[in-house]
Amino acid sequence: MPTNVSPEFKKAEAAYRKARDPSERLSFLKEMLRTVPKHKGTEHLQADIKTRIKELTAELAGPKRKASRTGPVYTVRPEGAAQVALVGPPNSGKSSLHSVLTGSQAEVGVYPHTTHTVLPGMLPYEDIHLQLLDLPPISTEFMESWMPNALQLAQAALLVVDLTVPGCVENVVAIMERLNEKRITLVPDWHGRLGPGFLRSNDDVADNSLSDEDVEIDEIGDLEDTFRVFLRTLLVANKNDLGLEPEEIDVLEDLVGVRFPAITISVKTGQGLNRIGPLLFRGLGIVRIYTKIPGRPADTNRPFTVFRGDTVLDVAQLIHKDVARSLKFARVWGSAKFDGQQVGKDYQVRDGDILELHS
Repeated sequence: MPTNVSPEFKKAEAAYRKARDPSERLSFLKEMLRTVPKHKGTEHLQADIKTRIKELTAELAGPKRKASRTGPVYTVRPEGAAQVALVGPPNSGKSSLHSVLTGSQAEVGVYPHTTHTVLPGMLPYEDIHLQLLDLPPISTEFMESWMPNALQLAQAALLVVDLTVPGCVENVVAIMERLNEKRITLVPDWHGRLGPGFLRSNDDVADNSLSDEDVEIDEIGDLEDTFRVFLRTLLVANKNDLGLEPEEIDVLEDLVGVRFPAITISVKTGQGLNRIGPLLFRGLGIVRIYTKIPGRPADTNRPFTVFRGDTVLDVAQLIHKDVARSLKFARVWGSAKFDGQQVGKDYQVRDGDILELHS
């Protein structure tokens, strides 16, 4: 992003990055186009914004009578606490993993490229659900043209691999390169801050502290690329029942050149599957917020979900735009200094907080 853009543009860009509803994203794109400085240095950015506006407008208008040569625009409206994409090479067990975790009954075959479209499913974790997208495989020879569109709204990726397959390293490199060409970057910045060594064993989580291997996003990708998507990525090594060694993951990551946080699993035996929900919850920094009406107990059945660093105002916007617009203050039970403490719109909420919103 050019350094001399206006505060109005920066505000619209931040809102666009945060928005998940296509109509809201379109509105913020139009605001970005309106407020971007019109000079030679922003010509490329202006063209990018116009292209995105055209794509979203077409998506919201619905499918055309005649399919485009580039294929349909495959995007799935986010549901649940977060949207996580399953990516991987052919025959890595990606669809089998999706089926077991979500009950989606994804088509599974012994031949490559069984999956041809995007299939959503919901992974339950405690009192929330995580949306998992099963996507077609990516190889050195082929990637669906619509794949980048399907990844636009995801917050993270599960990179599913089978270390027993010859050419695994080449496949992972191809996946990263193909996605990077389409401005999708897989990054190892896993905000769960898991204890060092946890992801190389079956031990329980030791703590949530920073590990030595944490990498900041700006060390990996170009933050000046307004429309580049950064997906926090968890490497999932399948078929652990065949006798995988933790060192094999280290070798793979050394050869690939990126050290993703990693977990070994077996879809066949179920080993490690119960750890994926907690890893995603912690890694994405999901925050559950419960609400209450003055004088009544809190509703603890269905929490609203935001992310670490989000505020009271962000929660209010999830409830209703009018609630956010008229919000004056909130009372907090949980992370506040005392129960019922009055806080402002910018108060950062924490997991398990109870909010009472006042207009």
